[in-house]
Amino acid sequence: MSDLGERVSPRRVLALAVPALGVLAAEPLYVLVDTAVVGHLGAVPLAGLALGGTLFTLVSSQLTFLSYGTTARTARLHGAGRRKDAVAEGVQATWLGVLVGVVLMVLTQLLAVPIAELMAGPGPIADAAATWMRVALCGAPMVLITMAGNGWMRGVQDTARPLRYVLVGNGVSAVLCPLFVYPFGWGLEGSAVANLIGQTIAAALFVRALFVERVPLKPEFAKMRAQLGLGRDLVLRTLAFQACFLSATSVAARTGAEAAAAHQVVWQLWAFLALVLDSLAIAAQSLVGAALGAGSAPRAKGIARQVTWYSLGFGIVLGVVFAALAGPLPTLFTTDGAVLEAIPHAWWFFVLMQPVAGVVFALDGVLLGAGDAAYLRTATLLSAAIGYLPLIWLSLAFDWGLVGIWTGLTLFMLLRLITLLLRARSGRWAVVGATRAEATAG
Repeated sequence: MSDLGERVSPRRVLALAVPALGVLAAEPLYVLVDTAVVGHLGAVPLAGLALGGTLFTLVSSQLTFLSYGTTARTARLHGAGRRKDAVAEGVQATWLGVLVGVVLMVLTQLLAVPIAELMAGPGPIADAAATWMRVALCGAPMVLITMAGNGWMRGVQDTARPLRYVLVGNGVSAVLCPLFVYPFGWGLEGSAVANLIGQTIAAALFVRALFVERVPLKPEFAKMRAQLGLGRDLVLRTLAFQACFLSATSVAARTGAEAAAAHQVVWQLWAFLALVLDSLAIAAQSLVGAALGAGSAPRAKGIARQVTWYSLGFGIVLGVVFAALAGPLPTLFTTDGAVLEAIPHAWWFFVLMQPVAGVVFALDGVLLGAGDAAYLRTATLLSAAIGYLPLIWLSLAFDWGLVGIWTGLTLFMLLRLITLLLRARSGRWAVVGATRAEATAG
């Protein structure tokens, strides 16, 4: 870019991205602690935690619009110099989280057993999962309040406080979990209670932050409906991701134990690096939304280019690092010779996709910051329907194994890359205005 005034410093991007990465990584790290504690109870409690935790994650991931959608709306208002209006969006997202969370909590009490039995079949594993979910999902409103809090704070370019709040909540949970499980003798339920207490503490800190802002706290259903409109597109987009990833896991499991284990190792590394790259996308979302809210499409486009180049460079570095670790790193996850032999069939796809993922995640953040969720929804659904899902199930039919599965993922990412680059290049996403409605109306 020739106009240095349209640039944003790397330090500013990192100031937003690094705390955001901490928030994204805090929950997976807590799950590892929880798993280690419960694992000593035996196979059935651990399997119950795995099933219950997976179902919890599936539900919560469908509702990430409370964070990403709220950031898109508040960032524009913040950029327009309307901080109180930006925080007011956070208030309404918080109310929405409470309402949706209460519904989820009630449904869980009624349906935990049949859902667990549907997934695992009747027996002790389903019983353990249902018991854990009934306690843990009492925290659904708190989880969604935390998502909303993350959303509005990212929008006003404050990613440090959310990190502190989440670390406090998860830290308390990590301390209480072994105490409740063993000395208190609560077993698997103790894990869920510790989880619930941590979620409540984090949610209380986010609610307190709203009180400090001194904005009206009453619910406004018109704003909630507008947020749900954006949320619908993001939910459909997330469904496309989940359909793809669950299909890949299912096909790997049907291929054989070694293939399933190898896929799990590489997939978990992919998921972890996705979190790392997503932190840059969150910075892009906040900065682009603020630029558009301030009425500067050139600045928004300049930020989009910068962050995309940063993320591409980071993706290349990650690819090089994990190419070098192709030999030693898998042995940290397994010593099974057959699994280690299968891992390279997925590993090199994973390595080569890191630069692609860098660009894709950055542009996701750019378009989310612009509130261009409808385009993201359509592009993701088409990429899944044309690229990923057909190859995944053809892999099962023709016994292509991990090569077929990861070829499908690669095609999915390449199609997303093409659709996102076309949109970014068109510039049609960069419409200015304090809200997306004002921008499109203008």
